[in-house]
Amino acid sequence: MKINIEGNLKKARFIKRINRFIGEISVDGEIHKTHIANTGRMKELLTENARVIVRHVENEKRKTAYDLLMVYKGDSLVSIDSKLPNILLEKAFLNNHIHAFRDYTAVKKEVTFGKSRFDLFIHRDRHAAFIEAKCVTYVREDQVASFPDAPTERGRKHVLELIEVLREGMRGAVYFIVQREDAIAFTPNRTMDPLFADAVEAAYQAGVEFYAFTCKVAPEEILIYKEIPIFFS
Repeated sequence: MKINIEGNLKKARFIKRINRFIGEISVDGEIHKTHIANTGRMKELLTENARVIVRHVENEKRKTAYDLLMVYKGDSLVSIDSKLPNILLEKAFLNNHIHAFRDYTAVKKEVTFGKSRFDLFIHRDRHAAFIEAKCVTYVREDQVASFPDAPTERGRKHVLELIEVLREGMRGAVYFIVQREDAIAFTPNRTMDPLFADAVEAAYQAGVEFYAFTCKVAPEEILIYKEIPIFFS
């Protein structure tokens, strides 16, 4: 399934990151601030003078006039918008395009279970599942994608909460959506966040399902491309 990237898209150059949410870019030779829709570090992507795709937004209430959407890594585009995995998966479930959850086409967003709010709740008849989607932008030199690229206590809690979902007789799954095409496999980033990696292994052993997919990314569209294997250790 694909989604279109709408709005006034422009090519730009990345200058620097000011904080987690704001960066500085050069558009047509002029310096502007841009919103960064991803709190990950992305140090290997957001380098000085990196080619980027931004969207110009006319809104006087905003602090920035641009959204940073994509970054070129070599000749390949990487989508950095952390909201897109939820949208991609929701559309895929609604259109019955996710093989592991065939016919789970009733979808709700942002549903709470226990102390966590999960991205998606899907069901068919009496069968139900909670789904958590993770935006992956980091791919190592060996073409293995990895998450997270910054410690995530929230992510760890969500993974462990899915074990409780299973105990209530429902399915629980995490989808790692690699928003680029060049990955051949996925693994949790133990070097960056060993506690998250431990949680993933514990949840996997308990029966939580894990899936990883790459995406095809173009300036005006992104689509889920193909499933890749996951290495847990």
